[in-house]
Amino acid sequence: MQIVIANKSHSIYAEIICKTIEEASKVRGTGIAKREPSYIITKMENGNAVIALDNEKFAGFCYIEAWGHEKFVANSGLIVHPEYRNIGLAKKIKQVVFQHSRAKFPHAKIFSITTGLAVMKLNSDLGYKPVTFSELTDDQSFWKGCQTCKNYDVLTRTAQQMCLCTGMLYDPKLKKSEKPKKIKEKVFKRLKNIKQHLFLKKNKNEKK
Repeated sequence: MQIVIANKSHSIYAEIICKTIEEASKVRGTGIAKREPSYIITKMENGNAVIALDNEKFAGFCYIEAWGHEKFVANSGLIVHPEYRNIGLAKKIKQVVFQHSRAKFPHAKIFSITTGLAVMKLNSDLGYKPVTFSELTDDQSFWKGCQTCKNYDVLTRTAQQMCLCTGMLYDPKLKKSEKPKKIKEKVFKRLKNIKQHLFLKKNKNEKK
């Protein structure tokens, strides 16, 4: 298994990456923003993506997005092919793309929004902390990318203040003594359940 910085030669995997992301969204029943192959290819050509390959077989992927004049960086689209799940590959990809982000954008705050409990735990292990959306980028180009998510109506109803996703942030300027403590997965699970109860229940009531 190889986890490498993607380049133009990996564009042949763009279709399967997008398909895997879309299918994962359907299975989870939660929000994952849809991406087109052309968008994924651009990330590869710019050196802003990480891909995992088992020989020449696609295994996993994640890409980098820079926002607000590179003041913020997001590690997005983390996906592992079904055949390679539950072997710790997502964690390895996350670590590689995180280190690549820090090397390429050393002064940027790195953030993530996700509904996935496993991703929240991975972020926490890397030094991210849960934050309100107001602490993330205000670049509207980023938030427009959420339009293909099934929960986009929640984001618009709350004026982009909150959603079913949890916002997490890594600030490189924090000293070691100020770094947040790792958070247990059960805490994220409780937070996710509260959000689902709050927003999905409200949505059902509005449809009545």
